[in-house]
Amino acid sequence: RWLRQHEYVEKLNMHGILSASAGQEQLLTELLVTHAKIPVLIGELISVEIWKRKVFPVLCRLEDFKPRSTFPIYVALHHEASIINLLETVFFYKEICESAEDSILDLIDYCHRKLTLLAAGSTKAQATDPVPPQELQKQAETMEFEISLKALSVLRFITDQVDSLPLSALTRMLNTHNLPCLLVELVEHCPWSCWEAGKLKKFENGTWHVVPPEDQVKMTKLDGQVWLALLNLLLSPECQRKYRFDGFNKSQLLKLRAFLTDVLIDQLPNLVEMQRFLSYLAVTDPAPPKKDLVLEQVPIIRDHILKKNSGKWEAIAKHQVKHAFSPTEEELKFQARRWAQTYSLDMMEALVPDKPRCRVCGVEATKRCSRCRNEWYCTRACQVQHWQKHKPACNLMA
Repeated sequence: RWLRQHEYVEKLNMHGILSASAGQEQLLTELLVTHAKIPVLIGELISVEIWKRKVFPVLCRLEDFKPRSTFPIYVALHHEASIINLLETVFFYKEICESAEDSILDLIDYCHRKLTLLAAGSTKAQATDPVPPQELQKQAETMEFEISLKALSVLRFITDQVDSLPLSALTRMLNTHNLPCLLVELVEHCPWSCWEAGKLKKFENGTWHVVPPEDQVKMTKLDGQVWLALLNLLLSPECQRKYRFDGFNKSQLLKLRAFLTDVLIDQLPNLVEMQRFLSYLAVTDPAPPKKDLVLEQVPIIRDHILKKNSGKWEAIAKHQVKHAFSPTEEELKFQARRWAQTYSLDMMEALVPDKPRCRVCGVEATKRCSRCRNEWYCTRACQVQHWQKHKPACNLMA
C-alpha cells in the first residue's frame, strides 16, 4: 500500500515538474486544493522525516540485516525528497499555501529544522568509500543536503504570503524560530558554495560545479531565495509590528549591510529597500511588539507521531526488515518492473537538459541497452565491455 502511494507521489512530482516547465501547472494545483491533499502531503513529509531519524539508524545497526537489494530502502529515503520537490513546485501559488490550513505550522517547523541543519553545515556529505549499509547512510546524507535546499525554497514561498497567513504562523516564524536571524546565518556562511583547491564551487541544479572568475559575484537562485525571504519577513508592516528588534536581533540583522554591495543590488533591485531599512534600524530602537496573542496554535503532526510510537522504534525497524525490506527475488523483480514504469525513462529524459553520456567512457551516447533501456553507450564495444557489471541490474529490470 505504501509503495503504491509512493508511486502516486512520484508521478505527481514528475507531472508537476513537466507542467511547470511548460507553464501549465494550474491544473495540478487546482486538483491538490480541491481534494485537500496539501495537508496529507505535509503529514507524509513529516512521517518519513521521523522514519529517517528514528527507524533508519536502527536498520543500519542491525547485524542480521543483510538485504538482497537496498533499493526498497533507497525508495523510502527518496520519498521525502519527492514530496518536498512537489511542494516546492506548487507552493508558488497562494491558494496552495492557504489550502494547507493548520498544517502550515507543521511545514514551517519542518523547514526550520532543515535550515538549522543547513546553517550548521551538518547536511553536507563527506567523501568516503562506503559499503552497505554505510553506502545507504552516505546517500541519505547527500539527499538531506538537497532536501534542505528545497525546504529553503518552500519557506520563501510561504513568506510570500505573510499577509494571508494565520497569526500563529507569523508568530512562529518570527519569534518562536527567529527565522530572520537564521536566514542571516545562511547569508553569512552560504552552505551551497565552497572553496576547493583555490576554486569557487557552487551547488546548482543538483550538482557542484566550478564557477568561472567572471561569474563569482553572480547571485544564484539559492542566494535569491534567502534575500527574498528576508525582504518578505523584515519589510512587511505586520512582521515589523510583531518582530522583537532587541539588541541581539538588531546586531544580527545589521550584519547584512556588509553583503549589500552595488553588484548585488544591481541583480536584485528590491534590496535597495532592505538597505534603507537597515540604515534606519541602525540609528533607531523600534518599539517592542505588542503582546496581543493570548492563545497560540501549535503544530501537532510531529508530536502526535513521536508520542504514539515512543519506545517502539526498534520494534518498527525489525517489523519492516521482515515485511518490507527483505523481499524475495520474485517480489524484487515485480517491484523493479513497477519502478521502471513509474520512473518513465522518456519522461525523465525530458527533465534532463543534457544529452545522455556513455556509461563507460562518458562521451555523448546514442545507443541504449535494448533489454532494460536504462544504460547508454556510444558504441557496441563499450556496451560489451560494461556487460558483466550491468548484467545483474539488467536481469532485474528486464
